[in-house]
Amino acid sequence: MLLLGIIAIIWLWWKGHKVGPAMSPDEARLLLGVQPGATADEIRAAHRRIIARVHPDAGGSEELARKINAARDLLLKSGVQAPSQTD
Repeated sequence: MLLLGIIAIIWLWWKGHKVGPAMSPDEARLLLGVQPGATADEIRAAHRRIIARVHPDAGGSEELARKINAARDLLLKSGVQAPSQTD
């Protein structure tokens, strides 16, 4: 019985910690539909436009919303976008 409990705990941990390949900046840009060199404002606008349609509260997919958020975070945090234009 103890062995079944340990197996169940390991299975639940493994199921909840899916580690896939990291998203590349090119994949993130493709997912958000922005060009290389997009500004932070363009990335945020693309994210808002897409997430409004795929968010789970709007009947969308949790997994897709996670990917869209990861793409935004990757592009904004990695500095692969052009500097924002603030005139």
